[in-house]
Amino acid sequence: MPAETTARARPEKPSAAPPRRRTSTRSLAVLGALLLLLAAVLLSLAVGSRSLPVSVVVDALRRHDGSTAASVVWDVRVPRTLAGIAAGAALGVAGALIQALTRNPLADPGLLGVNAGAATGVVLSLTVLGVTSLWASVWFAMAGAVVAGLLVYSLASGGRGGATPERLALGGAVIAAVFTGVGQTLMLLDAQALDQLRFWSVGSLARAGSDTLTTITPFVVVGLVLALALVRPLNAMALGDDAARSLGAHLHRTRFLGLLAVTLLCGSATSAVGPLVFVGLAVPHIARMVVGADQRWTVPLSLLLAPALLLFADVLGRVVVRPDELDAGVVTAVVGAPVFIALVRHRRVVAS
Repeated sequence: MPAETTARARPEKPSAAPPRRRTSTRSLAVLGALLLLLAAVLLSLAVGSRSLPVSVVVDALRRHDGSTAASVVWDVRVPRTLAGIAAGAALGVAGALIQALTRNPLADPGLLGVNAGAATGVVLSLTVLGVTSLWASVWFAMAGAVVAGLLVYSLASGGRGGATPERLALGGAVIAAVFTGVGQTLMLLDAQALDQLRFWSVGSLARAGSDTLTTITPFVVVGLVLALALVRPLNAMALGDDAARSLGAHLHRTRFLGLLAVTLLCGSATSAVGPLVFVGLAVPHIARMVVGADQRWTVPLSLLLAPALLLFADVLGRVVVRPDELDAGVVTAVVGAPVFIALVRHRRVVAS
């Protein structure tokens, strides 16, 4: 048979989905994540040691009439839910940024040492200065996160080539180890501080009040705005440094601003609710499985999915050992460990 006939008889590969169809699918995914977050918010407001019907929750939100139900909703569950939204959004977006900056789809917010820096700041405030106020410790946590972020960037940017993904990851591992060692040493030397910190170190939404939320909200907002502004240069950097330069991306500026955003997001979330694990690792990976590796969609989807996951974990922790509670950090660790194992064992990890 002639070569032309053979070529004609050979079936053609299916073409990629049209851009319009792909965009509509991604838009539906974002809408579904938003609905999932709304469902998680309603559950968080309704479920607890004393569960309330959704109609009662809605009435309490409309007007605070001084009833017991309204007091439970406004004084206890609204601050707790808002803390879950803020911390979840911060950790989810920070995870997406770290995975993009390091080009490692299995990276998490703790990789760059920011969480360890925030935790060490809290330990120092308790052991050295005797600060017991949660509101005051937030500022020390933010200071520790900023110091850790600056040290990581300084280590990674030294030498030829600047802050490459490999150097950021290595520098973050070194700084995380140093800050973790310092924090643990200080806690072992001060039994009272250790007793106070063991609850915070698990990670919980129950202790975040309205004053804490007021303190961290500006940091979270600035971090989210920076993250959303970096989605296009991060897409260019995914093609490699040379290709990114040819597309007009400023590598050093993007990495510095990305690390700044991660510092603000992780520092604020860790200071408010403690070091929560697996939220920043699993959620960006799930988002990429749904909408692909385009950061213009991965970052917004992570912003919605992460708080939904955290609120569902918190609600689960309220009911599994009722009338007692499991902290959200325990639930995310128990649920996240199998997810992490599945990601590692999966044949094809979705690249950033």
